[in-house]
Amino acid sequence: MADSAETVKKTVEQATTAAKATAEKAQAAGAQAFRETIDRSVAGLTEISSHGKKNLEAMVESATAAQRGAEALSQQAMAYSKKTLEQNLSAAQSLASARSVQELVELQTTFAKSAIETYLSEVTKMTDTLTASMKDSFKPINERVTASVERFQAAR
Repeated sequence: MADSAETVKKTVEQATTAAKATAEKAQAAGAQAFRETIDRSVAGLTEISSHGKKNLEAMVESATAAQRGAEALSQQAMAYSKKTLEQNLSAAQSLASARSVQELVELQTTFAKSAIETYLSEVTKMTDTLTASMKDSFKPINERVTASVERFQAAR
């Protein structure tokens, strides 16, 4: 019977040792899986943060381009207003010095034609400036959207 007790004792010790080894392996595997999950999470958060930073930079760049466009349009409008005022004063002086009704009509017609041509030229110039400004303003945002779409498609 002593042999049986001894055998049971050895069997229990072996089972305990095997259970401890299995538990240690499971604990190590669990710890490794936890570390890998945390590392992936940190990497994902870092990527999201980087993506957000790039988006913010694109918004700032876009706003800066829009501001430059607005300033250019404002300068053009001021220059046009000044030029128009000077032309109107000059035309008024010319009209006041007209010697006949026919000369007055000819001066008025010439002035009106010149004013319309100047206006159309200025509208074209401002439209070109506005178009360029819009393109410049949307370019950084479009680049970020394109990068995001490519990233999502690559992740599929």
